[in-house]
Amino acid sequence: MGVPRIVPISDLRADAASLVKETRETRRPVFITQRGRATAVLLSIEEYEKDIDRVEMLEALDSGQADIASGMRGYTLEEVNERLKAVIARHE
Repeated sequence: MGVPRIVPISDLRADAASLVKETRETRRPVFITQRGRATAVLLSIEEYEKDIDRVEMLEALDSGQADIASGMRGYTLEEVNERLKAVIARHE
């Protein structure tokens, strides 16, 4: 990811359009500070959606591990592959 781009909220107010354009083009987040402290992150919609998908996958894995630990049936490899294909297709 490299060095994050950090800008004060006053820069966001002054030139939001160029920061949004930069974020969309580079797909790298811009960290917004207020009074010297990080307060928000500006993400492209594509990166936001990828992050949501990652969280959903991790939650599904966690839920699956808990199900298996409690004696419930897991998913076959084929079932997992079909679900992963659906997630990947959403990003193509």
